Amino acid sequence: GVSTEGPGFLSGSSAEVSSPSSQGGHPLSLLPSTHTPLTNPLTHSHSHSYSHSLNHSLTPHSLTHSLSPHPLATLDIVTVAFTLSSPSHVPLTLPAPVPSPPSSYLHAPLSHSPSIPPTPPLSRTRRVTVETFPGEPTSPSVATAIPGPQSLALLQQLNKVQDSRSIQFFADYERSAGNYIVDVDGNVLLDVFAQIASVPIGYNAPALIAAAKSSAWTSAIINRPALGVFPNKDWPATLESSFLSVAPPGLNQIWTAMCGSCANECAMKAIFMHYQSVRRGDKTFSEEEMHSCMTNQEPGSPHLAILSFSGGFHGRMFGSLSATHSKAIHKLDIPAFDWPTAPFPDLQYPLAEHEEANRAEEERCLGAVRKIIDTNKIPVAGVIVEPIQAEGGDNYATPYFFQQLQLLLKERGVTFMVDEVQTGAGATGTFWAHTHWQLPTPPDIVSFAKKMQATGFYHNLEYRATAPYRNFNTWMGDPVRALQLDTVLKEIKAKSLVENVKETGEVTIAALHNLSNKYPLLTKVRGLGTFLAFDLPSTAVRDSFIAKMKTKGVNIGGCGERSIRLRPMLIFTVEHSKLLIERLEEALSELKA
Repeated sequence: GVSTEGPGFLSGSSAEVSSPSSQGGHPLSLLPSTHTPLTNPLTHSHSHSYSHSLNHSLTPHSLTHSLSPHPLATLDIVTVAFTLSSPSHVPLTLPAPVPSPPSSYLHAPLSHSPSIPPTPPLSRTRRVTVETFPGEPTSPSVATAIPGPQSLALLQQLNKVQDSRSIQFFADYERSAGNYIVDVDGNVLLDVFAQIASVPIGYNAPALIAAAKSSAWTSAIINRPALGVFPNKDWPATLESSFLSVAPPGLNQIWTAMCGSCANECAMKAIFMHYQSVRRGDKTFSEEEMHSCMTNQEPGSPHLAILSFSGGFHGRMFGSLSATHSKAIHKLDIPAFDWPTAPFPDLQYPLAEHEEANRAEEERCLGAVRKIIDTNKIPVAGVIVEPIQAEGGDNYATPYFFQQLQLLLKERGVTFMVDEVQTGAGATGTFWAHTHWQLPTPPDIVSFAKKMQATGFYHNLEYRATAPYRNFNTWMGDPVRALQLDTVLKEIKAKSLVENVKETGEVTIAALHNLSNKYPLLTKVRGLGTFLAFDLPSTAVRDSFIAKMKTKGVNIGGCGERSIRLRPMLIFTVEHSKLLIERLEEALSELKA
């Protein structure tokens, strides 16, 4: 069972893909890569009024309760009945809500008998049904090695003009559909990596195809504006219907960007400008500041720092890379800012058996953060953290850790920035992963990308620059991606996809625990929603497992030193989960430690 006492949790950020070796290897020569160890999660629950608006904006009133974290507290096996409805796009009829069980921030290990079937039997009815995806294959199909002959030929062609060593295969996106990616050799793979966690509603989603034919999309595609100076007449309305309709509770400003790294980089600039503005008060820039910044000297270019955590990933630009500590290959040969790094909790599993030790570990890390901020030679203006350190190994901390982190930052006037590039847009069973923490007040800044299709960061008015052009670039985002997000959000709401993620995740993690009981090589099952992971004995075993899964018709990804991460789309259902678990068991039965 799962403890419902005290804090507990069972998700990054990555603005980028991990190094080739963590993706299962490549037919061409590879650069060496280094890895860092992984860690993980726990439980907590009660609600705060500032979070209610988001729940109501994403689901019907009758499902508002379901966005709070769900444990598996009284169930040994959590399963559901699956019902296919007509492939029309009519809004779904949802059954009346059922009482929520005690909340838990973490899917802790469950107790099972030694002999467990690979997929759980049916034990309750789903609260939501998901339409069949038009044209989606019914199962994987593998006809060649992966990469196959056509992929290998294209790799050789591309490698003449561009480094192709990270490429695993070439896709045929015209033939891909729903949860399945098709490669140029005709192999059909169930895709639970989904373009490094960035596909929300499936390949060739009918709603997006229809939207792309609109005059608004056509104009945005062929007339790309410099949004900071010449936005289109529909830009304010587009912001309201897309980004701001799902703004994290308590944040009402949006800064749009080009990629996850860019969003984090510009958010860091906002943090530094805010820090200096608070200290400057009502004064204008001094002559000394104006002149010294032109030669990168103080006081105009102040020595300030962003504190980040070991194992974190925030991107590959200079500021975001300085805050990244997941793999050495990302950072080698690149000058970095002299910014401090704090330890991130390394939790022990099963969590229910190590609550005291895990609390002590989190207190140790909080103490390190406190000491760094109080004694660092360069003032710490802000702290950046992922709800789940995805690229670094799907490492978790409990809500208690994040609540206490926010408290100590507020006491010191340090900005609290949450990087939801990988965890945002519903993958953890709530639209924003940080709402699992039940913070008393919102974070100061929340960045996003990937499943949002567009990127940027949310904030409040105090983090708006004091003058125009200070936080700025030519394009400042892409109107087409904002229109794409608008369509994606309509689909998420109409089809209750966040609820689908939550329920499918419960079934999948229960089945993974069953596999862990049956195959000792599979350890540390963890996750929220369908944002799931488990460990294998070593990097080599993990990488061979990724390659083997492709032969079973599943595209899967790695992270950290020896973790497998599942990053399916929001339309990934119990039926897809059943296929996945079957293929996982086949691969595990053939795996050599």
